[in-house]
Amino acid sequence: MQLIGYRYQRTLGRAVDVAGTGFISGQAVRARLRPAPANTGVAFVRSDRPGSPRTVALAANVTDTRRRTTIGSANDGVTLVEHVLAALAGLRVDNCTIELNGPEPPGLDGSARGFVEAIHQAGVLTQNVRRPIVTVSSPVVVTKDGASVSIHPADTGLRISYILDYGYHSPIPRQTATVEVTPETFAQTIANCRTFLLEAEATALRAQGIGRNVNVQDLLVFGPQGLIGNQLRSADEPARHKILDLVGDLSLSGFDLAGHVVAYRSGHSLNVELAKQILAREGTATAPAVLSFPARRRAA
Repeated sequence: MQLIGYRYQRTLGRAVDVAGTGFISGQAVRARLRPAPANTGVAFVRSDRPGSPRTVALAANVTDTRRRTTIGSANDGVTLVEHVLAALAGLRVDNCTIELNGPEPPGLDGSARGFVEAIHQAGVLTQNVRRPIVTVSSPVVVTKDGASVSIHPADTGLRISYILDYGYHSPIPRQTATVEVTPETFAQTIANCRTFLLEAEATALRAQGIGRNVNVQDLLVFGPQGLIGNQLRSADEPARHKILDLVGDLSLSGFDLAGHVVAYRSGHSLNVELAKQILAREGTATAPAVLSFPARRRAA
């Protein structure tokens, strides 16, 4: 890892609530996003559990990546954290406590738009502590079963490219999207892109008791003939949602990352593994508040 600069840390201007139905549990849930001190990062607090257990949003605390990202223990953890984490990371809110009265944040419309709107309502405060911006010294690549995700060095900024390809016969067409991730581009072009799945996948999840109070108007469901009962917000909305997921999952590294992330068919498992590999480059399973990075050498 190499240091390429700093920025000042940020938190919320005030607490703000986001309420809705949890996609997984089907329960009515409320997330209260609260300001937090510098160097504390993002943490989830389960106010519905004895002792209000707290789980910090770091890759070391990920316990499941099947179809979504889950952190913490089976009883006290939080699932489907990637959308709210993406909203915070995309808007560069570094320190935030998220109080939940259930096992997951509200699903809303399957995007991060509701969380972004809440953050805008709360406002963002600059904190008088710097946060390092780092890049990798050489590419980091993670692959599995024909899918891959990698990060390549850059002098400034985070760019994410996603190639979505479910095969020739899939009702979801092959598509690509590339975004330079800034608070402005995230809010305008990524935040409103919704999660998606195939009709057969939705049926299988329902059989497991997941998504009981979710219908085809709440997210994107693709049947054999295409999208069911809904309309795309952009032609490449599925690929852009995958970028949203990457922003959330990579925030689990605990760093402000610069570089070019290139993903092909990757999901939460590979995304989180990339975050862990980035941390492994620094020789730590967690991201301390202050680390010493070598400055990146620039060509003469």
